[in-house]
Amino acid sequence: MEKYPKEFLELCASVTDKRPKTVIDHILKYGQITTDELKTQYGYNHPPRAARDVREKGIPLETFRVVGPDGRKIAAYRFADPSMIRFRRFDGRTGLSKEIKDTLVEKYGCRCFIYLEEVDYRELQIDHRVPFEVAGDSDELNPDDFMLLCGSANRAKSWSCENCENWQNEKKKEICLSCYWAFPENYSHIATRQVRRLDLMWQGAEVNKYELLKTDAKNAGMTLPDFVKAVLMRTINK
Repeated sequence: MEKYPKEFLELCASVTDKRPKTVIDHILKYGQITTDELKTQYGYNHPPRAARDVREKGIPLETFRVVGPDGRKIAAYRFADPSMIRFRRFDGRTGLSKEIKDTLVEKYGCRCFIYLEEVDYRELQIDHRVPFEVAGDSDELNPDDFMLLCGSANRAKSWSCENCENWQNEKKKEICLSCYWAFPENYSHIATRQVRRLDLMWQGAEVNKYELLKTDAKNAGMTLPDFVKAVLMRTINK
């Protein structure tokens, strides 16, 4: 711990949220933490989310590869250059956070921006459209710079963003602005890949139709996504 500047250690000590604190304390003690340790020792099944929690506190982490217990290469995290500390203006401003959330709910409804499903208010999480690691915070926080995501969508976005070339190297805001994870209603790529995505959900009485689709897909020897896509293509080609 002595090799880190006092200001850096003070910032680490100020983090009290359980998940990022766990990562920070482990790295301070051992110098690094692996994805395997996050899963097996601490029970975090989505290690990139835990690492992102630390970064969102303004503490820089770098990702590198080590040999895991099974002999395969796995990811590990350690502190990056302490001079890269970035203090988030969003930290500790719970009143502003609630104001932004309420503004988005009033404008778009109490729903996930990615899956477009109705979600209980308390289950919605505020997320930057463009990751903080790429764009930081602007001088004036604009509600439209944020989106509301359910936990599942937030985890999916985290994984995709953290494995994106732009996140890791380029860090160009304009690339993020044209990405599915920023504007799912109008995008030209998903994490720089030329793919398109459609999330469908069956609710209530529609669930029976979903089960019929599953049965038909199985009888056709196809996965459900491939079967649904084939049905849609037949409709488009008529």
